[in-house]
Amino acid sequence: QVQLVESGGGLVQAGGSLRLSCEASGRTRSTYAMAWFRQAPGKERDFVAAISGSGGRTNYADSVKGRFTISRDNAKNMVYLQMNSLKPEDTAVYYCAARPLYSSASYYLTNKYDYWGQGTQVTVSS
Repeated sequence: QVQLVESGGGLVQAGGSLRLSCEASGRTRSTYAMAWFRQAPGKERDFVAAISGSGGRTNYADSVKGRFTISRDNAKNMVYLQMNSLKPEDTAVYYCAARPLYSSASYYLTNKYDYWGQGTQVTVSS
């Protein structure tokens, strides 16, 4: 089992920045692919960003490209999401997810991730 705990959410004004963190514990491996998803009220859970085990490959949703950056520190079992130029439409609960291997074909699919955190709320005011 892998446990994931997110932190760093909060309330921020439009144009501001936040950095989300995800700490992995348990049977975690540095080869695990990690991702961030988000879910706004009444909407489906959507892909935000993904990173391969080595960190050499990253992917982003079109809506966050150029504003968000995903990174990882395997020595600390941590994954981060740096969010800049935040917009009100970024408001959602953000979830960290993990799967054993990165896949360029399915990194954006929620049902391909085996482990999920409890989520952290991000609210962007206009």
